[in-house]
Amino acid sequence: MEASTALSRIGLAGLAVMGQNLALNVAEKGFPISVYNRTTTKVDETVKRAQDEGQLPLFGQCSPREFVLSIQRPRSVIILVKAGAPVDQTIAALSDHMDPGDCIIDGGNEWYENTERRMQEASSKGLLYLGMGVSGGEEGARNGPSLMPGGSHQAYTNIKDILEKVAAQVEDGPCVTYIGEGGSGNFVKMVHNGIEYGDMQLISEAYDVLKHVGGLSNDELSEIFAEWNRGELESFLIEITSDIFRVKDDLGDGYLVDKILDKTGMKGTGKWTVQQAAELSVAAPTIAASLDCRYLSGLKEERENAAEVLKQAGLKEVGSFAQGIDKKRLIDDVRQALYASKICSYAQGMNLLRGKSVEKGWNLNFGELARIWKGGCIIRAVFLDRIKKAYQRNPNLASLLVDPEFAREMVQRQAAWRRVVGLAISSGISTPGMCASLAYFDTYRRARLPANLVQAQRDLFGAHTYERIDRPGSFHTEWKKAAHGVGALN
Repeated sequence: MEASTALSRIGLAGLAVMGQNLALNVAEKGFPISVYNRTTTKVDETVKRAQDEGQLPLFGQCSPREFVLSIQRPRSVIILVKAGAPVDQTIAALSDHMDPGDCIIDGGNEWYENTERRMQEASSKGLLYLGMGVSGGEEGARNGPSLMPGGSHQAYTNIKDILEKVAAQVEDGPCVTYIGEGGSGNFVKMVHNGIEYGDMQLISEAYDVLKHVGGLSNDELSEIFAEWNRGELESFLIEITSDIFRVKDDLGDGYLVDKILDKTGMKGTGKWTVQQAAELSVAAPTIAASLDCRYLSGLKEERENAAEVLKQAGLKEVGSFAQGIDKKRLIDDVRQALYASKICSYAQGMNLLRGKSVEKGWNLNFGELARIWKGGCIIRAVFLDRIKKAYQRNPNLASLLVDPEFAREMVQRQAAWRRVVGLAISSGISTPGMCASLAYFDTYRRARLPANLVQAQRDLFGAHTYERIDRPGSFHTEWKKAAHGVGALN
């Protein structure tokens, strides 16, 4: 629809594919929507799609003023443009025509502090502001994403009915909830993406072990992942991995996955997640390992050169170390190792969210976060329902690893997990995500660590002092004097 005398219920600016699909989703749910883009061809394209997909109530506008004035008050405008300066430029163009009480919703992957700055700037003009994480990619935007809005609760209330219809639907409700104040929505989406990095890395490691140690074909891998998707590993990422292994190369012989350059791209949210973990002193080694692997994947020429140099130095080919592999047992072991590693990755993400929630006073509801990730988003998985229930049983749960149900499962799977990691190491195959998860588990489960020696070293060379296990207080020892027969304790 190109024009209407009636005002639209909501507006959306920024008509790349995500913006177009979300606008069409809103219109399909029966909410009239105005759309705007600086490039008018995108407006025309979106209007045509709305006509072709069922005469949906979507109306194109050609200028910021016409766009804003076409929306009923209090106006709610979603922005879906590239994070950073383009967001500020779009807000400036639109806010000149907006009135106090109107709301701006940024649906991009934005750094949460930018959202909090913009929130203050909007407030000075009487405008409301939401930073809303949107997960699910292009398909999710069109058919039902997971939505993570944070900021003004009034702004959320104004569009709650729209968001609840647009979001993915699962058995216990729409995959949207009010996250909290400030930049909490963007922060939660950032950590979601960090967990996604970990998930994808762990799946790639399972593939690597099965392919190069087990010698499995792409057809076999597709069947294995399809079978896994009917059990405890059921998830979007496992499902699409099975599909990927089925696709033949239409430009040559063989399978497409084998022709793809082994360099992984990224847009920054994984790095932000690891940086925030460091800032908050929260251990997130699985997510960090996944980020490191993306960095290393980018060193393609260096890796090719290293492979040649080390081959000439006598290093055997990857996978050639393994002999007499029981494929059936390997497949089951890898399944268990993948599941246990994923639990560690999710535990790290949840602990990071908890750390930030405490720092900022957001009062995040972790069970509710797990619930809204059950549908629409990239990390949607059947076991998120069990994570939801774990936090419902104990909202103050220190870690998923100490929830009784998950603890039992981790213990049951640790033997297979250790076999996979050990086999991969002995075969020369890197499994940094699984290794990081296992090390995290083994470190967290131990009542006493070798950190006593590290603290003693710190006290020796830097007089940083130490605490004792048998009496209160801080202590310092003149270690060299004591080691050579002259005791000195302060």
